[in-house]
Amino acid sequence: MVRFGIVGFGLHAAKRLMPGFALSKNCRVTALSRRKLGDAKESAAKYQIPYAFDSVGELCQSSEVDAVLVTTPNSCHLADVLSAIERGKPVLCEKPMALRAAECRKMVEAARERQVLLGVAHVFRFAESIRKLRDLVAAGEIGKPVFARSEFSFLASAQHPRKWLHDAAIAGAGPIFDVGVHAIDSLRFILQDEVVRVHGSAISDPDSGDVESAAALILEFAHGTIGTVLVSFRADYRSPLELVGQHAVLRADDGLNVEHPIAITLRRNGVDVETYTASNHLAYALQVDAFADAMLGRSKFPAPGEEGWQNQEILDAALRSLRSGHAEAVVRVES
Repeated sequence: MVRFGIVGFGLHAAKRLMPGFALSKNCRVTALSRRKLGDAKESAAKYQIPYAFDSVGELCQSSEVDAVLVTTPNSCHLADVLSAIERGKPVLCEKPMALRAAECRKMVEAARERQVLLGVAHVFRFAESIRKLRDLVAAGEIGKPVFARSEFSFLASAQHPRKWLHDAAIAGAGPIFDVGVHAIDSLRFILQDEVVRVHGSAISDPDSGDVESAAALILEFAHGTIGTVLVSFRADYRSPLELVGQHAVLRADDGLNVEHPIAITLRRNGVDVETYTASNHLAYALQVDAFADAMLGRSKFPAPGEEGWQNQEILDAALRSLRSGHAEAVVRVES
């Protein structure tokens, strides 16, 4: 049994991670940290977690922790990940991996130097819906992919529990970083292809602080597919996925969803010819179990630090495009 310590135990940990650990086969949470010790002890008592800390370093140093899961705000990821690596602890970092690609590089190089496992929590790589779409595309069901579309939106007002979402110094950007990285990584994973150029457009409003409230990205893939990613903090929760090929279309109306079954439809010549049902309710459990298996040498983790770094290069290019008004090249990360 691999014992995890959760750094920055907040809304995400309570809503997604703890239910995932409850379904895990070989992981459990033995420690958590929050900025205030009183809050940490309160959360630990509520979730029956043995150890509570107000120091990331103390959690990472604990002999009761085998692996560290970093869930702090984006601007804290670099320091928190390096703290775990310095203490020789395998670390799984929430997405987006950092504020900028240069920070990702520091994490990856530190992990390589210390020979410590570093992963990024791109949870949809463990989602049945995304893996089914990947398999169908790889099997040639739609022919050569021409277009790939992923959207992700939810309502995030100024009263949202993650108040830092609208602060660029902490979040890095708005929905482009928060949910756009899910959309981008899912398309990369499904297509098994790399983004070479990005062209972005975004809008803001009086409630969005110094980040965008909605954005559209055009992704140019190496093998010729054109991808579109639409993200927003101002629309109902939705996450449709669509892949248009030379011979058919695949569509999942709520493909990036973990709360209810997802229908994946294969459509040819305007007619639905096959429907598959997928459930992503095990995605968070499968993610930590896969990380534990990688720690134990049983398999490779499907989302290593280099993948988080590559996604960050795409996000960086998107922000450059917003400033320049032109398509921007994406730096290729060497694994």
